[in-house]
Amino acid sequence: MQTIPKWMQGLAVTVGGHGVVSHVGTEGLRMLAFKSGQTIELTAALRVRGRQVRHDRGQVLSDLGVMIADGGTAIRHIRTLRDQGELFGSVASASTAWRALEEVTARQRDKIAAARARARRRVWTLVAARHGGVPASRTCYGDLGEWIVIRLDATIQLCHSDKEAAAGTF
Repeated sequence: MQTIPKWMQGLAVTVGGHGVVSHVGTEGLRMLAFKSGQTIELTAALRVRGRQVRHDRGQVLSDLGVMIADGGTAIRHIRTLRDQGELFGSVASASTAWRALEEVTARQRDKIAAARARARRRVWTLVAARHGGVPASRTCYGDLGEWIVIRLDATIQLCHSDKEAAAGTF
């Protein structure tokens, strides 16, 4: 049984102010990786006997995945998580993330694939145990059957630009 790290316990997210852009769901993705066992599986896959690292390599890979899901397009965008220490705790720097990726061997890539598969199997087993299968998604159009719907609510922040050929947000 996994325990939730102290920094994750009792988390509450509050966003306020004018012009604040929220990264809705980012912490939820990070917690899902942890609670599903994927982060721990990745840690085991990347462990090198006798080597001490400041940032757990499984967490670094999970954080990179969260960064990509949040819209990051370059390793340096991990700073989006790193700059929110109150929410995410300690997050590796871009240079540490690069090092973590460069350290991955061909054998470890196979272990990473197996770790991801185990985490996926665990999640689907838990879903099936609770619902007898993937629960149907019901909408105003009826039952969607086998389709899986993930709904994240957010507010679009409209912005204006005088830049030539700039398009509005809709």
